[in-house]
Amino acid sequence: MKPYLHGQVSVRKFGGKVEDYQEIHDFFDSSKAHVPDMRHRAILHSSFGIYLAERVFGTTITNSDGKVVQVRDIGEQHVIDDMGRIPTVQDYLTGMPMYSWLGGPKITKRTIQMVD
Repeated sequence: MKPYLHGQVSVRKFGGKVEDYQEIHDFFDSSKAHVPDMRHRAILHSSFGIYLAERVFGTTITNSDGKVVQVRDIGEQHVIDDMGRIPTVQDYLTGMPMYSWLGGPKITKRTIQMVD
């Protein structure tokens, strides 16, 4: 679902206008700029992404109807609409290979000698 359509769902659920929610829904789908397929959801469509949205936008917004809406509720609605549930980061990482580069550069006697 595209951010504007998520905004329409938010209006039905919380009131106000689509524009009240657009920036938050754009945030959740911003990873499409770097991974232009459904895998982009692994970056922000999770409990962690919802937490990040609260850090970015604050705990609440006030919509154009003057109603205070929790950013967490908006994020949860977005993720559930796309995923059917709220996955955790662990859900995405389960089965991911342990790539050697995740541990950073390997320190050897040769690299120590090069630094000295």
